[in-house]
Amino acid sequence: MEAKQWTIQIHITEDGDATSARAVLTTRDGAHLAGVGHARRNPIDRSVPEIGDELAAARALADLAGKLMAATSQDIAAVSTARERCGLW
Repeated sequence: MEAKQWTIQIHITEDGDATSARAVLTTRDGAHLAGVGHARRNPIDRSVPEIGDELAAARALADLAGKLMAATSQDIAAVSTARERCGLW
């Protein structure tokens, strides 16, 4: 059995009430794929920076997951015959 490890780094930046996150997936082969997410505190809410970090990071990971699914679909389509593709989705 072969074990593989992929790494995801999440970079978070804050600017006042706005928080942005970038999630970067790096495969064992060095390929990169990134997702982004943003959060903004409602001015009437209490300031809790961790909540903005969590929300922006979650949105970045969701964006990354969508991009990974799209890349996988393209890879499957590239190696499948037309007949095989009919049953995939």
